[in-house]
Amino acid sequence: MNKHLGAVLAFGVSALSASVALAGEKDPFMWLEEVEGEKPLAWVEEKNERSLADIKKYPGFQGLVDNAMEVLNNKDRIPYAGRNGDYYYNFWRDSDNPRGLYRRATLSEYKKESPKWETVLDIDALGKKEGVNWVYKGMNCLQPEFTRCMVALSRGGADAVEYREFDLNKAEFIKDGLYLPEAKSALNWVDKDTLIVGTDFGDGKSLTDSGYPRVLKMWHRGKGFKNGKTIFEAEQASVSARAYNLGKGKESTVFINDATDFYNANTYVYANDKLIAVDVPSDSDVEGLFKGNVYLLLKSDWKHNGKSFKQGSLLYSSLADIKAGKASFKLFQAPSEGKTIKGVAFTKNSLLISWLDNVRSSVVRYTPGKDGKWSEHRLELDDKAVVGLVDVDDRYEDFLVSYSSFIEPSTLYMFNESKAGKQKIKSSPSMFDGDRFKVEQFKAKSKDGTMIPYFVVMDKKLKFNGKNPTLLYGYGGFEISLLPRYSATIGKNWLEQGGVYVLSNIRGGGEFGPAWHQAALKENRHKAYEDFEAIAEDLIDRKITSPKHLGIQGGSNGGLLMGNAFTRRPDLYNAVVCQVPLLDMKRYNKLLAGASWMAEYGNPDIAEEWDFIKTFSPYHNVSKDKKYPKVFFTTSTRDDRVHPAHARKMVALMESQGHDVLYYENIEGGHAGAADIKQRAELSALAYAYLLSQLK
Repeated sequence: MNKHLGAVLAFGVSALSASVALAGEKDPFMWLEEVEGEKPLAWVEEKNERSLADIKKYPGFQGLVDNAMEVLNNKDRIPYAGRNGDYYYNFWRDSDNPRGLYRRATLSEYKKESPKWETVLDIDALGKKEGVNWVYKGMNCLQPEFTRCMVALSRGGADAVEYREFDLNKAEFIKDGLYLPEAKSALNWVDKDTLIVGTDFGDGKSLTDSGYPRVLKMWHRGKGFKNGKTIFEAEQASVSARAYNLGKGKESTVFINDATDFYNANTYVYANDKLIAVDVPSDSDVEGLFKGNVYLLLKSDWKHNGKSFKQGSLLYSSLADIKAGKASFKLFQAPSEGKTIKGVAFTKNSLLISWLDNVRSSVVRYTPGKDGKWSEHRLELDDKAVVGLVDVDDRYEDFLVSYSSFIEPSTLYMFNESKAGKQKIKSSPSMFDGDRFKVEQFKAKSKDGTMIPYFVVMDKKLKFNGKNPTLLYGYGGFEISLLPRYSATIGKNWLEQGGVYVLSNIRGGGEFGPAWHQAALKENRHKAYEDFEAIAEDLIDRKITSPKHLGIQGGSNGGLLMGNAFTRRPDLYNAVVCQVPLLDMKRYNKLLAGASWMAEYGNPDIAEEWDFIKTFSPYHNVSKDKKYPKVFFTTSTRDDRVHPAHARKMVALMESQGHDVLYYENIEGGHAGAADIKQRAELSALAYAYLLSQLK
């Protein structure tokens, strides 16, 4: 993926008319696509009321809510922070600040057990003052000064945000400062009075078919954002256009990214009012600038200047050559079997690579010497856990790294490129008894013979009798890797309740590099679902669980996985948590951001592609003649990425066919599903209460 680019009536419909939708004629549930229409919201309210009453009957429901709130409110959890100037900035939510505080502390304070924080922006206070349920979506700051920022604020958690200029030194909004109204926008600072902006300019032509910026303009202070000079226009069918900087301040260079689809983009340098095309593979990722060289991560094999480079390799070329239109890339690091590069970052004098080796992570520091040779040093952290780069900045020698596993809470370390060893900065307390559990990694043979790894977290005294409540989690798309991270909520609300937790690493993900992802694209999508089924069957064969006690969970693309899992093999599962899902694959490209995902799934408007897409469209494959587990669907009214109608229509169709299903739609929360910690705790408790009641 290109990184520079993630509300009381019940309305019934007969089974006869529902079958018409499956025949591809007229969809009788199209009316549920009107997100905030009176009739659809009344339908939502009725479903919510019935489903909440059903799930909350579970005797331990309130205890699950309390557990989740305890985790989310834990004031001793690590306040992860990023360095901007002289401060470390952190966004913090707890029971006193459910919408959150943006705050800062100096490094010396941050290292203390109880730092003295200075509040920069109080989202709860802002929302109360303005009468809007604001959700904080981040700050885009001018570098390297970090004095002027554009704050992104979302109504109820939607992807669309409004931007307001903010003085970071004074910790206040700038009176009559720069402002962008609500839209899916892209911003890039040029200097303190100039930005490159892509947004909805109100002319009906400024957004792509996917709903993202198509036109980029140079926006000068004192002039309306609509009046800036147009510097770039993408095609209407592109996904998005955006600008970004390599380097900082006067030394920075503006790059423009034209994402022609989700994984391919045209790359340009913008200098002296001219566009210079950068001749690199369209599916490669520009990782950054270090010591005058631009680093590029390949997603496919590439022949360049007479040399052949392997998929997944990290290359470099001088920025000067790129700007002159004479890029000459050389190999820096190449992957090996089972090993892939997951991230690249730069300190003042070193390059850091995050590696995955058989879904086990490590970080290696590469430092150039005066003789031009590079030294390598692997950070001293156990590869049985997840090692993540938290804060790395090319202006500083020190950087922060996190470490955690399924049963070990996170620890934050500071490393320094010129010093040996590491310094423990902070650690989260253990929220459940990790000593009770063990982690195993197994492999299941998929239908085509490919071995698919998965992790199992289980009680050390587990009896292999097929009676253990087991939750299998999956995603399998967009080159996203599922890693063995610590989750106190899973620990308290599932493992300590007697459950077994399973994390799948099916194809479509990025655990083994680009090829692992590309193996399950479009007409090969079925391989991801076959992988998931193979893991389920392997769990049953090992007598860890049985269909009666096996539940599954996934969201977004993972929700599509859930839809296919229970429609393909309803005999394997007794519980399904299907969250913010895609389900109607005939219309997904016409709903919100759906058009941007056609590189992943295909285009249903092309007959030849619909032939394979319809095989993994749950909305078109659910049958009144099959018996399904009692599925729990969740979504959000304010989700402006995956349309809530996917879940709405599936529930309406299944009910019309006589199936018993559960449905909960949060009225806010965006694609994340929840807008504050109270909503997150309730949603989490609903899922676990449902799973426990179905699987125990």
